[in-house]
Amino acid sequence: MQEKSFTVQSPLLKKLLADILGFLTAFLAVAAAASLGGFFSPGDWYRTLEKPTWNPPDWIFGPVWSFLYLSMAIAGGLLWVARRHQEKPVIPALLLFFVQLLLNALWMPLFFGLHWMGIAALEIVALNLTVFACCIIFWKVNRFASALFWPYWAWVTFASVLKITLYQMNS
Repeated sequence: MQEKSFTVQSPLLKKLLADILGFLTAFLAVAAAASLGGFFSPGDWYRTLEKPTWNPPDWIFGPVWSFLYLSMAIAGGLLWVARRHQEKPVIPALLLFFVQLLLNALWMPLFFGLHWMGIAALEIVALNLTVFACCIIFWKVNRFASALFWPYWAWVTFASVLKITLYQMNS
C-alpha cells in the first residue's frame, strides 16, 4: 500500500494558509503583550498615589484594553495579508506594528512593576508617537488597519497625559 503525504499544491490554498498563519501570529503576539500586563497589577502602590480628579475609575481599563488589544490583533493580521502588494510599505508597517507592541508590553513592568514613573512617562510618550506613526503608515497599506489604531492612539494620548501628571503630582 502506498502512503500519501499531505502537500499543499494550490497557490490559492497556500496564500490562504499563509494569511491564517499571519493572523494567528498577530493574535498571539498581541496576546503575549497583553498577558504580560497581568503580571503587573496596579496594587497598593498605585492606590496610594495622588491622582488628578479626571483619573478614570479602575473598572474602565479592562474593557478599554480588551477592545484595543483585539483591534491591534486584527490590524496586524490585515497588514500581514497586505504583504502581497509590493507597491505598499508593508514591511515598514509590520516593523512599526511590532515596535509599538514591544513598547506597549514594556510600559506595565516599568510603571507598575518597577515604579519608575519618570521613565514610564517617557516610554509612554515614545509609544504614543509610535502608535501615531502606525496610524499614518497603516493608512498607506490598509485603511481599516489604520482606522483600528486611531482609538488606540487616542487612549495612549490620554494615558500619556495622565502618567505625566501622576509623575508630576507624586515626585
